[in-house]
Formats: sequence, structure tokens, C-alpha cells
Amino acid sequence: MLQNPIAGQGSGDDFAIATVRSRANWMRRRSIRMIFEAEQGHPGGDMSATDVLAALYFGVMRYDPANPLHPARDRFVMSKGHCTGALYTALAGAGFFPEEELSTYLQPNSRLNGHPNRMYLPGVETNTGPLGHGLPVAVGIAIAGQIDRADYRVFVLTGDGELQEGSMWEAAMLAGHRKLDKLTVIVDRNRLQQGARTEDTNGLEPLGDKWRAFGWDVVEVDGHDHAALLGTLGAAGCGKPRCVIANTFKGYGISFMHDQASWHHGVPNAEQYAQAIEELTLSEAEA
Repeated sequence: MLQNPIAGQGSGDDFAIATVRSRANWMRRRSIRMIFEAEQGHPGGDMSATDVLAALYFGVMRYDPANPLHPARDRFVMSKGHCTGALYTALAGAGFFPEEELSTYLQPNSRLNGHPNRMYLPGVETNTGPLGHGLPVAVGIAIAGQIDRADYRVFVLTGDGELQEGSMWEAAMLAGHRKLDKLTVIVDRNRLQQGARTEDTNGLEPLGDKWRAFGWDVVEVDGHDHAALLGTLGAAGCGKPRCVIANTFKGYGISFMHDQASWHHGVPNAEQYAQAIEELTLSEAEA
């Protein structure tokens, strides 16, 4: 059986939490550098999603970067496909491609596109970008595993603004009907979308009750608490698909981006970049 190759280097909860925290801090600094150098990107969502991705790739999922299509691997789908800064740093940190390649982000002929492309990059399960597509694909993957009686798990990260897409709820209804207990959806609940708050655009609450009505097990968690994420995402299924509502903040870890819709996309100037790196470095030292 495949093992998580990084979490397997040590034992005990403290080791796993420390590993995830360290990788998340590195991912934030590296993704901000990528965006600054490329002069484009989506830093707000990258910062809110980083801790979830770090928990999955460095503490929960089973995979083999030397054999990215191993049939027993756990599958991850980045439904909010614009947050490639967080995804690419996770994949590079997990060994799917050299970390040095991150410097080519959004450059001509780079494999690191603005949206992930499985034809270019190992570790990407499906192309995403247009919102509302990732969960339907993940449901299909989970149904295939159910038919094959496979042991792999399927994880999908969606933005909360993305839940305004009807295709998401069609997929949720089917997953609940099929009792896809190997499927876990994580909602990056930062309560902001491009230009506005979700509740001012098209209210989602009571969000947990909506998922429960479709036959899902629902857990709410602090999306920046590494111990809580590891415990929740690592837990076994309960006969239903699971929705983890991860309460996060857009721009988490960087004071001038924190909870600001204006940083859904954007590029820090030189002064802001230096401040962001300083704050993220200080945060790691204090951890």
C-alpha cells in the first residue's frame, strides 16, 4: 500500500504537525515570490488554501511522486483552479517536479500555467479553471473507485464562491445518493470572492445544513489549524461523503492582504513583497 512519503519519515502527532506547519510556511513564501516575479496571480486564495494543501500532501494523502499514476494513489482535485501558487508549491514540495521549476511560473513555455493542466504536469489529476468543474470530476473518480472496490480516497478543494455554480450541487446530490464515503470535499470558506463577500453576492448560509440535506457528513474546522486539519482530513469515512468546511481568511499570514477581497488577484509591489516575506518569516520563527 502507498504511504505518504513525507509524513512517514517520523512518528507521532507532533512530528506530523511540525512537518505540515513548516511546509505551509515555505509554500506561502514561495508562492508570493512566484506571483511577484511573474507579475500576476491570485495571492489571496493561495494564502487561504495553503494550510489545507499542506495537510493533505504532507500528512494525509498516499502518493508516489516517482509514479504519479500509481493506481492505488489518493486523488486530489483543485476545483478552485486559479489558486495555482498554492497547488504548485505543494506538488513541488512533495517531489512531483523540481522546486527550481517554480521560477518559471506563468512564463512562456512553462508547464506551470495559470490553471493546472494534467497533460503538462505530473500530480495534476484533471484540468481545472472554469469554476464548478472540479467537484463533478471528483465525483466521477470516486464512483469509478466505488465500482472497482478500490481503496483510494478522493479529495477536492473548492472555493466558497464556487458553490454558487449549479454543477456543484448536482454533483453533491449524486455523491450523497451513491454514498461515496471515499470522497471528501474541503470548502475554502474565506467568505470572499472576486470583488465582494459571498454573503453579499449570493448567500450560502446555512452552508452545513445544505450539504447535510444532500446526504453528506459535515465537519467544520479552523482551516489554519494544522492539528485540526490532520485529524479531520485523516479520519476514515462514515458511510457518507464528507464535507469539511474549512473556515479560513483570504490573504492569511500577510497583514495587508488579510480578509481583503481586493487581493483575490493582484501583485504586490516591491515594498509590499518585502513586507510579506518579513511577516511570513517572522510567523515561522514564532511557531
